[in-house]
Amino acid sequence: MTPPTPASPWLSRLLQWLAARSRRLLGRLWFAKSVPEPLLLPGPTSALPLRACATVVIPALNEERRIAEVVAYALADPATAEVIVIDDSSVDATAERARAAGARVFTSSMLGKGASMRDGIAPAGQALLVYMDGDLTGLRSAIVSDLCAPLLRDEADFVKARFGRGGGRVTELTAKPMLKVFFPELAGFGQPLGGIIAARKSLLQTLNFEDGYGVDVGLLIDAYRAGARLAEVDIGSLEHDSQPLGDLTLMANEIGRVIFDRARSAGRLHVEQVAAMFESQRQAAAGIDYVLMRRKSRQRLLLLDMDGTVTPDRYVLALARAAGNEAQLAQMLDRSGDADTRSQNIARLFQYLHKRRFEQVAHELELRPGVVDFVREMKRRGFFVGVVSDSYFVGAEIVRRRIFADFAMAHTITFQNEVCTGELRINPAFLGDRPAADTLCKSHVLRRFLADNNPPAVTVTWAVGDNLNDLAMLKQCDQAFAIDPKVPELTTDASIQVIRSFGELMARLPDFEPATATVADELA
Repeated sequence: MTPPTPASPWLSRLLQWLAARSRRLLGRLWFAKSVPEPLLLPGPTSALPLRACATVVIPALNEERRIAEVVAYALADPATAEVIVIDDSSVDATAERARAAGARVFTSSMLGKGASMRDGIAPAGQALLVYMDGDLTGLRSAIVSDLCAPLLRDEADFVKARFGRGGGRVTELTAKPMLKVFFPELAGFGQPLGGIIAARKSLLQTLNFEDGYGVDVGLLIDAYRAGARLAEVDIGSLEHDSQPLGDLTLMANEIGRVIFDRARSAGRLHVEQVAAMFESQRQAAAGIDYVLMRRKSRQRLLLLDMDGTVTPDRYVLALARAAGNEAQLAQMLDRSGDADTRSQNIARLFQYLHKRRFEQVAHELELRPGVVDFVREMKRRGFFVGVVSDSYFVGAEIVRRRIFADFAMAHTITFQNEVCTGELRINPAFLGDRPAADTLCKSHVLRRFLADNNPPAVTVTWAVGDNLNDLAMLKQCDQAFAIDPKVPELTTDASIQVIRSFGELMARLPDFEPATATVADELA
């Protein structure tokens, strides 16, 4: 459905309703000013100096240049009791330098800032948490103290930092206008997307941490909806690395999705008007053009089959068991015919299944031992690592994040209002140049990388698979490996090396120059 134009009567009524509601609710929002140093606590006798009361949590991915500086800065603040760095499987020296600077370091449970922020809650030893980014510089002193002050005075439960500089492009063009319409109570926040936050641990344990760029604005909205008292503290100016222009598009889309989702949950949105936009955004993330943009300067490519290679079990089989239609699936798998038609018929088995079930199954799939360490090492050596699957992108995307790969390529099974329609959309990257019954093949994905005109060109290609549908892709690569091969064609081809495990493959790795600092920075 086409979104309403500004002249739409529906939109006018919506804005009038939101304006009236905002006038009733704006009084709940409190903005705190920066507290002069030294920060003092009120008391019946003399003023008391601020005690060490906060755990500083720093989610970090490939931040070796600045992480030690940020850790040292946080530890120097009198309000800091400890610093925890959640390392998102960095391929540089982030973890080592953070640990040497005095932080406790933990590895994230899965790729993504939101998961890292969530992972920092459990090991935190203090009742107050302060989140900081790992690439900050130019900070004035005692920012942790200033952020904690409203919490210690029991004037707030959730505190956002306001920077002296203006908001970035996504903040000004996407986040703020959307908040003004759907959550006008929060429209006054200067940096709704900022990652510098202080909050009570008890509150954070009840909030939902988004996986992507929308995590910070999602927490702000969720804290407000939970009835938390909100505050904003001016921390002056700061500097951090800017996002590349290409990433800003994805960031804007993700932030828009999060705000729309929260508006729908709050009853402030007729979701049918934007459901098609959500689905289009999800499908775009599975497209080859987006993936090629993410390659940037990396010239080495590693493609991993998912079913039978990364995961011993097949995703569609596990999904059928969860949905209770394993017998019907077995009958379809035994039938002959072209792969496209068979895939379309299988997809119809999952009609009316909720998207959460697709995601749950992907989270619960067993990973083959050693695959996470292998992916990490190949990324360290400058490889752009992807999961290529004949299955569904909704599951492949979760699996690739679980193994810390850079991208996933798969077909999209469509959803309407989070419920599966049973319609499968073949990823065009899997199709050859000529229409034919057997044109659907993973080797075409590899050819798209080799044909990418954006310099520098891909010069080294590796692939790992296990079955007949991987054969053409494997034969086209510079180095091909079959792990636990299911068909004799993979064991008799001289160009394919048979391995028993990813640990064995790790032992066979030749010497590569490690990723340069520039390449390591791009792995985010």
